[in-house]
Amino acid sequence: MTTPALARSPRRWWALVALTLSVLITGLDGTIINVALPTLARELGADSAQLQWIGGGYLLALSVTMLPIGLLGDRYGHKRLLSSGTALFGVASVAGALVGSTGAVIAVRAALGVGAAMIMPLSMAIMPRIFAPEELPKAIATWTAATAVGLPAGPVVGGWLLDHFWWGSIFLFNVPVAALALVACLWLLPRDPARDRARTPFDALGTVLSAVGITSLVYGTILVPRQGWGSPPVLTTLVAGAALLALFVRRQRGHAHPLVDLGLFADRRFRWGTLIAVFVNFAVMGVLFVVPQYLEAVLGNDAFGTGLRVLPLIGGLMTAAALSEALLPRLGFRVVIPVGLAVLATGALLGARTGSGDGYGSAVVWLGLCGLGFGLAVVPSTSLVMSSLPADSPGAGTSLLETVQQVGGVLGVAGLGSLLSAGYLARLTVTGLPAPAAEAARDSVSAADTVAGQLHAPGLLASAHGAFIHGMTLVLLVCGLISLLAAAFAAVRLPGRTKDTEPAREMAVQLPEPGESPA
Repeated sequence: MTTPALARSPRRWWALVALTLSVLITGLDGTIINVALPTLARELGADSAQLQWIGGGYLLALSVTMLPIGLLGDRYGHKRLLSSGTALFGVASVAGALVGSTGAVIAVRAALGVGAAMIMPLSMAIMPRIFAPEELPKAIATWTAATAVGLPAGPVVGGWLLDHFWWGSIFLFNVPVAALALVACLWLLPRDPARDRARTPFDALGTVLSAVGITSLVYGTILVPRQGWGSPPVLTTLVAGAALLALFVRRQRGHAHPLVDLGLFADRRFRWGTLIAVFVNFAVMGVLFVVPQYLEAVLGNDAFGTGLRVLPLIGGLMTAAALSEALLPRLGFRVVIPVGLAVLATGALLGARTGSGDGYGSAVVWLGLCGLGFGLAVVPSTSLVMSSLPADSPGAGTSLLETVQQVGGVLGVAGLGSLLSAGYLARLTVTGLPAPAAEAARDSVSAADTVAGQLHAPGLLASAHGAFIHGMTLVLLVCGLISLLAAAFAAVRLPGRTKDTEPAREMAVQLPEPGESPA
């Protein structure tokens, strides 16, 4: 918790601006690359495997690095590592605009993933040192909104940049935002408290086990779209990853100085708050996985128009962020979170009713509901987790939360992607097409559109669109059912009022005065 002097200081809101700028660039970069992949294939001669690693390298580096970052932040200073991560993000972005080979782009994307892994959990860990408990939900809502805005904004920004500039502009765009975020972090965030950095040894073996285990899981999911769940490489990497993570958990339970405090799961606030956050993340990632493809391939929008048409989801999220601050103290977690999950489920299930003749007008409604439910569920669940963290070492807890969410999201999207593909192939008709054309049409709805245009085959176009909508229906049904299941868990397991969630220990904070050194 914060000191009374800081709770009255207007500088805390400017400090929040620094944190939101930091996470905004990570959200943008997570999706902006998607619209550039065809351009990179054309300009750099990247094949499909290399394009897969341009996207997957970022995800892999982010997932692997995030877990130990929290402990390092607790030990060496959240502000110090957050600023370093923001600087790394900016430098890597400059490099991305200058390189000229596919291998170099993959390396840049990996460096950006490391920077994002330093930014996301540590920016969250700093918030309890800045805001009083009654203001923390509002701060978390703003932080969550900044993170989420970047996801649909990435294609909007990327599409506009590629329409007007060369492909390196998608990296260069990050530079001024990262520079502004770095200056804001250095000037506005509270200084790191003095710590005894040598008081405990670092669990190097545990770090290796977690890194290799997460790498195996994420790499296995990266292989799924091309090779399928039953292929030997996929099964081998997934089983190896699960086994290594089981060894990691066993080591953490018996280690005197573990990398992560698994005892946090004994607190129902952390245990159920994290589980709910994973459920919410799964459902929303599923929606964001299918909706852009629907808007672009089926409704015929370009990348820029597609990004704009996802904005109702962000509008719902922003509305929920404003509502949650007022609702949570009055109704408590046990009411607000299940209601949010029910609204999210309603939106997903309405989306599952989409037909081939429906236009964008019906999507506006259910996208807005998904955003509203997302905000009403994820903001309080994040606040609940934050309330359970030790005041002197929150970074390890936020890193654990973010890592579980990230890996769960990766596995979830892989599973939903397989479901979408199965639904698409089950309804697609390619009878009478040449073998190469039929194979291309089976690959994706976008490829089927291209084939239909080349062969002047309106029947294939209608079949592909109907088949995709069938696959999307299956994905949204699963997302809705998962949200309903999570709502039932939340209604039974979560604590009630916010007074039950305040941490036991306080943390003193000192902000630098204007003109004083912020180091």
